[in-house]
Amino acid sequence: MRVTSGGPLNRLRDNPVLGDSMLALLLALASMIIAAIVDPALDPVLGLAGGPARGPGTGEDSVLGMVLIVSACAPVALQRRRPYAMLVLSQAPIIALAAIGADAGSADLATLVLLHSVAAHRGLAVSLIAVATVGIGYVITVALHDGVWATHLLAAALIFAAWMTGRSARLRWAYMSELEDRAARLERAREADRRAARVEERSRIARELHDVVAHHVSVMTVQAAAARKVLAANPKLAADALSAIEELGRTAMAEMRSIVGVLRTDGEEAGERAPQPGVGDLPGLVEQMREAGLRTQLWIEGERFRLPPGVDLAAYRLVQEALTNSLRHAGPSARAWVTVSHEPGELTVRVEDDGRGVAKGRHGSSGTGDSSGAPGGAGGPAGSAGRATGDRSGHGLVGIRERVALYGGVLRIGPRQGGGFEVCARFPIKTVPPGEI
Repeated sequence: MRVTSGGPLNRLRDNPVLGDSMLALLLALASMIIAAIVDPALDPVLGLAGGPARGPGTGEDSVLGMVLIVSACAPVALQRRRPYAMLVLSQAPIIALAAIGADAGSADLATLVLLHSVAAHRGLAVSLIAVATVGIGYVITVALHDGVWATHLLAAALIFAAWMTGRSARLRWAYMSELEDRAARLERAREADRRAARVEERSRIARELHDVVAHHVSVMTVQAAAARKVLAANPKLAADALSAIEELGRTAMAEMRSIVGVLRTDGEEAGERAPQPGVGDLPGLVEQMREAGLRTQLWIEGERFRLPPGVDLAAYRLVQEALTNSLRHAGPSARAWVTVSHEPGELTVRVEDDGRGVAKGRHGSSGTGDSSGAPGGAGGPAGSAGRATGDRSGHGLVGIRERVALYGGVLRIGPRQGGGFEVCARFPIKTVPPGEI
């Protein structure tokens, strides 16, 4: 059940047929009154005078004229549903009124109303046909009932005005509808952008969590294995390893809380999150790897400059993932070198080790990988070069490729000349304002 609130205007707006029916009734009454004033023969029919009918339009013609007036105005009640059909329907009574010589009163206004409705609710072709229909009807009426030229010019002006106002209304409604559609499309586009941003943020968080968990869990695993081996022979060394595991666990939990904290919308909690690590935190990472048993050295070359936050984090995660892989696969006596070169317009990050290389000793081959699609480099026998495979090219290095590509960098992953393994990335830096990291 539909509940209509408001006054009469709201009810008319909700029920356009009711308003059109009232308009048709008013036009019919006004036309009959005007016709009675012009043609006294209609007075007895309408009850406007008590005397007998006078003139040629008496009797049946007077009643017929009144019926034709009502018939000419009645189609206005359905102007919104079938405007052109109602316009054609209204022309026949008006022509009939001219044929019997009766005055139409203001019934011609119904024609203008219907013409306006056709122009407002139908296309240009139909509206032009409607103008032609009205013009033909008017010509037939003039042929049956002469009039002065001034009247003809006024009629033509009124017909053109009714058509133009209808077309203007249609164009205005079309413009407003287009604005509403455009606003709806923009809102849908904004919503799609928000969804894409949320998906991208989740993907970024997944990469961050993988890097953090893979690094710390790998280091903790190595420390736990070392503690187990020396537990009986050297309890103090085992206790030191367990303390390192405890510290690594706390660090991992703190980093994971910081990363997952971006999912929270509370501003106060967001303000408590620690900043993401960067190149400036590499000394601590190198020291951590030394404690885990991987002899690691760090060189920072060139004049330091402030890096974009994304590149800063990507460089740190690259070193973290590469050292984690070296710790897991390079062997117990391996060494690692980290070189960070600050050059004009470019940042180069290289991580090398002198361990077993890519699955050397297990598969008997080695390979290279390059995000730019370069062929395999040195370090493996002829014909065996390919992209990095095996344990040293897991999801972590795939994530590193995505990070480097995201910032327009070039990544090389593969065997190192002289033995071992190398991960090297070059990041283009568009703006390099001076400053301390």
